[in-house]
Order: sequence, then C-alpha cells, then structure tokens
Amino acid sequence: MLNPGGPPAARTAPPRTGIMPLNVDLHSHSSCSDGVLPPAQVAARAREQGVDWWSLSDHDETSGLAEAAAAARELGLGFIPGVEISVTFCGLTVHVLGLNIDPEQPDLRAGLAGIRRSRFERAGEIAERLQDCGIAGAYEGALRQVDNPDLIGRVHFARHLLEQGHCRTLQQAFDRYLGDGKRAFVPMRWPSLEAAVAWIRAAGGKAVIAHPGRYRYTLQQFDALFEAFKSLGGVGLEVVSSGHTPAQCNRYARVAQAYGFEASRGSDFHAPGIPRAELGRVPPLPEYLTPVWRDWI
Repeated sequence: MLNPGGPPAARTAPPRTGIMPLNVDLHSHSSCSDGVLPPAQVAARAREQGVDWWSLSDHDETSGLAEAAAAARELGLGFIPGVEISVTFCGLTVHVLGLNIDPEQPDLRAGLAGIRRSRFERAGEIAERLQDCGIAGAYEGALRQVDNPDLIGRVHFARHLLEQGHCRTLQQAFDRYLGDGKRAFVPMRWPSLEAAVAWIRAAGGKAVIAHPGRYRYTLQQFDALFEAFKSLGGVGLEVVSSGHTPAQCNRYARVAQAYGFEASRGSDFHAPGIPRAELGRVPPLPEYLTPVWRDWI
C-alpha cells in the first residue's frame, strides 16, 4: 500500500498487455535540487520515455513531491514519493534513497532542514575559496544556477564556472576547483547512516543504498557498509543504475542476494541530453531479484 501520508500518489498506471515488464525508474532529480527541469516536466519526460512508475528523489529535499504527484496523476503515471539523503560512512559520502515516504513526517522534515542549513554554510566557504583563486562573484553566480537556494551545492558552482569560461566542462570544474582535495573543496558535514535510515523508516519508507558502484570502498569497507545498513533497518540496494557498468550490475545483484536486500532500478536522471542517464533507459532488474517496489505496484 502506498503511504497515505505522502503527497497523493498516482495509484493507477495504464494497463499492460502481453509479457512486457513494467518500466520502473525510482531515481531522478528536478530543479528543486540539482536537476534542470521542474518536477512536472520531469514527470512528463518520464512518460515520454515509456516509464510506468516513477519516483522523484531530490537531494535532501521534498518540496517538489506535491507538484510531481499532481503531474503524475494527470499523465496516468504511477508515482512513488522519494528523497535522496547524503550521509557519511567510513569517511566517505554515501547516498541513501528513501522511497515511498511521507514527506510531512516531523523527524524527516527536521533532519532534511538540518542538512540544507549545512549546505548553505558550505556554499559560503566554497565562494571564499574561489575568491582566493581569483574568481569573484561565485556565490551570486551559483545562486543564479539554482531554483532552491537551500540546495545550493558544488554542481551549481560548477555550472557558474562553465558559464563564465573558467573551465570547458563541468567535470573540469571539479578537477580544477571543486573535487575532493582541490583548491575550492569544502567537506560537507553530512548526517550519519543511522540517522538517515531512522528518518526514512519513521516516514514509512524503505531505505535503499543508491548507486553503490560510485563509492571507493575496499571490500572490507563495503561489507561493513552493507552489514551496518541491514542492521539499522535498510532494506534495498540500487542494483541497476546509469552509473553502473554491466559488470557492476551483476556484482550488486549478487550482493543483494547475499544480504537479502530488495533490488531497485533508477536512471539518476538530472537533465535531458545524457543518453546513459535518461529516464527509463537503464537495463531491467534481473528476474531472480526481489524488486523494492513489490509491495507498492
């Protein structure tokens, strides 16, 4: 049953015929965080790309869910409210998806508000470091790149640097200035894994580790992450992601089996024009895995 406390979900998707599996994409971003399209346009994009059930999962922010749910209803698109929460584990940043959440739950709201305050403070420090690099006006420039000032982050500074000709690509902005250890890098004080999982569970949702292939952990550290996550009540692993190679999809399918995790699938969509991260275009889940959406669809 979809969470009745969240924004009204589009509980009915168009009927399917034949044996084609549902196209489920449970990881995407709007302009409420670091995506470029408003929530309603992300919904429309999902429908255009053949998605049947979709989740908007903005970074540390749920303000776009009501608009997303309304657009999904109008389009006949199944909708699952979500969020992506950044945490620190073993000294690295990990992203945890909260799926089928109630965005009005007080613990979740307070936790996300605290993260946004920390983001705002870090943005000021990044601007100061860019000033020391001879780049003036970076804070104001980054603000022009974001619809929600509370969610200002490194990608918005990168877009400003690209716009002003300080780099040729977004990746170059990170390589020169914003990446870990670079001149304008400022570490973020993220919440703990325990806190994020607790907020998601309090909000009635399922906690899912997003795109595990992105994390530079040793095998022992991965084991520690998965063990801790499971012990805290985490239930899912994003096995299929636009950032995963086929070999990584196979690897994390085996991990999901080994730990008894449910499996999720998501494009991590941020903007049109990136074929590998287009809505609904990632490979299907292996049939032998248990989908995280089995109780909702």
